[in-house]
Order: sequence, then structure tokens, then C-alpha cells
Amino acid sequence: MSASTTPSSRPAVTEREAREVAEAAREQHWRKPSFAKELFLGRFRLDLIHPHPVPEDEAAERGEEFLAKLRDFVETKVDPALIEREARIPDEVIAGLKELGAFGMKIGTRYGGLGLTQVYYNKALALAGSASPAIGVLLSAHQSIGVPQPLKLFGTEEQRERFLPRCARTDISAFLLTEPDVGSDPARLATTAVPDGDDYVLDGVKLWTTNGVVADLLVVMARVPRSEGHRGGITAFVVETNSPGVTVENRNAFMGLRGIENGVTRFHQVRVPAANRVGEEGQGLKIALTTLNTGRLSLPASCVAAGKWCLKIAREWSAAREQWGKPVAHHEAVGSKISFIAATTFALEAVTDLASQMADEDRNDIRIEGALAKLYASEMAWTMADELVQIRGGRGFETAESLRARGERGVPAEQLLRDLRINRIFEGSTEIMHLLIAREAVDAHLSVAGDLIDPEKSLGDKAKAGANAGAFYAKWLPKLVAGPGQLPTSYAEFKHGVDLSGHLRYVERTSRKLARSTFYAMSRWQGRLESKQGFLGRIVDIGAELFAMSAACVRAELLRSQGDHGREAYQLADVFCRQARIRIEELFTRLWTNTDDLDRKVVKGVLSGTYAWLEQGIVDPSGDGPWIADATPGPSRKENVHRPIR
Repeated sequence: MSASTTPSSRPAVTEREAREVAEAAREQHWRKPSFAKELFLGRFRLDLIHPHPVPEDEAAERGEEFLAKLRDFVETKVDPALIEREARIPDEVIAGLKELGAFGMKIGTRYGGLGLTQVYYNKALALAGSASPAIGVLLSAHQSIGVPQPLKLFGTEEQRERFLPRCARTDISAFLLTEPDVGSDPARLATTAVPDGDDYVLDGVKLWTTNGVVADLLVVMARVPRSEGHRGGITAFVVETNSPGVTVENRNAFMGLRGIENGVTRFHQVRVPAANRVGEEGQGLKIALTTLNTGRLSLPASCVAAGKWCLKIAREWSAAREQWGKPVAHHEAVGSKISFIAATTFALEAVTDLASQMADEDRNDIRIEGALAKLYASEMAWTMADELVQIRGGRGFETAESLRARGERGVPAEQLLRDLRINRIFEGSTEIMHLLIAREAVDAHLSVAGDLIDPEKSLGDKAKAGANAGAFYAKWLPKLVAGPGQLPTSYAEFKHGVDLSGHLRYVERTSRKLARSTFYAMSRWQGRLESKQGFLGRIVDIGAELFAMSAACVRAELLRSQGDHGREAYQLADVFCRQARIRIEELFTRLWTNTDDLDRKVVKGVLSGTYAWLEQGIVDPSGDGPWIADATPGPSRKENVHRPIR
């Protein structure tokens, strides 16, 4: 196929084909232990996370030194109100971050980076993001999912030597996967990379390219057609943004994160050297998913920062604001919200630090832990921000600029709510994270019994699967009956004034109950289980709460052993676990008592127009236009708004 060949139209993909593409991209084997995987199987492996792992002294010293420099920079050089007002990070701020080395935090020192651990990288993102969430996103998108991380995991040494020094100091990178009609279903990816001699020729349109407006380097996912000598498939490429045919057609604007440089990028006959291909043809989606395993940990870091700020503002405001003769914090309706914010912030930091340190040590497979951290943190941070707005009352709904204009402290509570909302959507929406985690959580079951519930498997395959499943469940099911969680003396080392041992016994018992519930669901629904997204989502949410409880208890014990606010940490862990247990019991009830079936009937009625009468009596302000913008390949007809920062 020549470079001038018009790319094919968007692939028509069946539901099964889409699942097969996603399945082929996921890591098929578990070569390292996983605390969360074992938790979903009813095995509480506390030994995998306790004693809590800690950074090495040299790494901690290097990290703390950089945090001190970064704090001074954001306190003296960053004006968050200006960024919010003008919807742009000033060029001089970005230049200062480059000079500081902030764009090379995760890049090794041999390539000119700072070589920070995941733990200190996340602490830095939290600090920078607390000054301006847009800065946190700029740095995170560049290093967590942009060029540095894929090259670190899958690039050649020649590629690392070419690109990483640039990423460490001068160049900004972006990650381009999403398209106007492709979100979490990459099997329908339409951007093509057609082989032509020693090059590939890219054609297509990418949407929501965070950093794309200012990026110098792009990681682009494109579909290589299968041909002689080319296995084809979704493939990753490093693309120079100044290449002929690359056009940034729009700088997108959002309800929050107003300072981010997110755009629409069109590729028309863009020649990319084969030397810029990352990994092999067909490995692109695997590269993307593997990159996100640790890349997702940057998002919980920003959520931890949000929780800490919510707690600070709630404490200061609730002590100063008086109603009915006493500070509002002393009214139970407000006090319960403050308690929730404090306990949840402690737990989110515990989850993030634990998962990050596990990533640094590389002794465990953290694909589930990273996903759980992203899912749980994004949901809980949004709730904390919403509670802060409620605590602030009318002032929570008022903008910081308006508050300042009338002489009060400019507290951007409503901005935080807007900024955090995207966390439940990008890098895997809550709904997609539920499905992704659920797939990993039931992997052991599908490995031994998958062919039993696959309608396309032969009777011979089913018979073989039946024998394998029988052997597996004969050993596994009896272990779900009893465990250390039923012994009053278990986990006694977590009893110091406040008793956390009971919470860990609860986690152990409940993990077995969770595993039994999953097994019962598979037996009941078999192949239809994958369509029971409500059930699977609740299973995952229970696992997330159990993981957070475990992390909170282990962190409290670490702080106690170090003499670092141990007594207070035990108190916060205790309160968090008690709150989590209430949520868990509600989720278990909703596993079997819910409106899922009725909801499906209503949805059918809505889509068929049965309830269209309910929409009468309004006007629709959204106007005309297609639901999805045209992304037909071809030359750009728009001005290039690419704005490199030098």
C-alpha cells in the first residue's frame, strides 16, 4: 500500500471483536504477587504490605531536597488566581519548571532527569497541583503517560538517548489515543500508520490531547494495516509535533482545569521514521495499558492534595464561622463532614503512598492496586470537595474572585469541585475502571472455567475446562469458610491504645465473603456475568474499600513505629475503617437487592421514545450540530494553534 492511499474508514467492530482486542492487550500472566488480586480471591495477604515498605534513605534525601525547591517555586512564582482567570499557565512559569527539572522528575539521571522515585514524584505532583491543578496535570501528562514512561518501559536504548534528555529539560510531551468517536473502545481506532519504505505515514484525528497544544513530542497510537512483512495492529509512535502535516486544530475549554493545554490534533500524510516506532507493531494498546498501570498513580496524588486542602479550609472556616452561639464545627451535621474529610484524606494518602512504594520496589504486580487507587481516590476526592462546598454554604458556591472583590478570603472551593470532576472520567472513567478491575479480579476463575461459559467453545473444550475447574474449586472453596479473621487474637500487633486489629480481622473475613459472592454470581449468571455491570461495579467498590482499610491500618502502624503522630494516625485509621465498614455493608446488600433489571427496562423505554412526553415543557439551549465531530482524514482546514514554549 502506498503512502498516498486513502486510509480506510473507521473499522466496523462487533462487541466480541472489541473484547478480543482489549483481552489481547492486557497482561496475560501474573509473574509477581498481587495483594489486591489475592484480596478478591478471599486471601488476605497482609504480609505483602506489612511492614509498610519505605523509601531508601538516599532516595528520600534526594526527594525531600527537590520538594523544598519546588515548594519555594510554587509559593513565590505561581499565581493560581491568574492561571484560573486567564485559563493559561504563563510561559515564564513553565520555563521556570523546566529550569527546576520538574519535567524530568521520573527520568533517570543518566538521561538528565532527577530520577525521583514514584513516591516522591507523586508528592511533587501533589504539591504543584495544590498551587494550581493545571500545573499538576501539565507535569503528570508529560511524564506519567507522555513520551518518558512508554520509552522507559518499551523503548530501545537508542530511543531513550534521543528523546529522554529532551523531555527532562526542554521538550513537553503528550499522549494521543482518544479520537472523536473512540474513547474506551480502542478496537475502533481509525488513525492509520501506513508503512512506506523506512517510514510510516500517519493520517487521522486525535481528541483531548492533554499538553497537545504546547507539546514538542507526541506518543501517538495508530493502526498499521496488515500487509506482507507487517503484522499490523495498533502501534505506538513518537512523533515530532513540528512535522509537516501535524496541525493542532483547536484548544479545548472545560468546566475545570482551565489552564490545561488540551486540544484536537490532525495528522495528514505525516511521515514518521520507523526508528520512532515504540515496541513492535500491534503492541500499541498493550504499551498504553502498561503505561497506565503506574501512570494512574499520579491522579490519586492530586486527590490527596485536594483532601488536605479541603481539611485545612474546613478546619479554619468551621472554627471561625459561628451559628446559634457556637462554631459550626461543633454542630454535628457539619462535624460529621469534617470527620469524613479528615479520615478519608488519611486513607487516600495511605493508599497512594503504599501503591507508589510498591511500584518503586517492583516486587509486586500492582495493576489492580494502581487501578483501585485511581478509582477510589477520584470518587472520594469529589465527595470531599462537595462536602467542603456544603460546609462553606453560599461562600462555597461563590467564586474566589468574587469573594476577594467584596473583602473576604478568596477560597476557591467551587473551583476545586470543577477541577476534580474530570478525575472520574479521564485515564479510565469510573465505569470503565469497574470493568477493568473486575476482569482482573475474576482472572483466576476465567483461567480455569472460562471455556465453560464461552458459548463458542466446543464440547471437548468445555469438558476439559470442567475438569480443570473442578480441581481448582475443590481446593479453593473450602478455604473460604474460615480464616484468621475469626480468631480474636489475630493481628494483635495493631493494638496500641486504639485497636485496629478488629478492622483487619473484618477485612480478612470480608475478603472471603467477597470471593464467595463472586463465585455465586459466576455460577448463577455464567457467561452473562460480563453484562451485569452494576453487580461487578459493587464487587470492585467493596474491594476498593477493603484495600483502603488495609492501607490505612498499615500506614498507622508505620507512623506509630516511627514516632510520627502514631496516636493520631491510629485514631484516623479507626474512624476511616468504621466509616468504610458501613459503606461495605450497604454495597453487599445492593449486590442482590437493587433495581438493575428495572433500570434496563426503563432504559429501553427511554431509547424507544416511550417517555418522550416527559421531556415536554422545556427549551434545549444546546442548539444544532452533530453529536460527534467529523474526523474524516485529510488536510487541515483550520489554523494551527500549536504553541511551543521555548
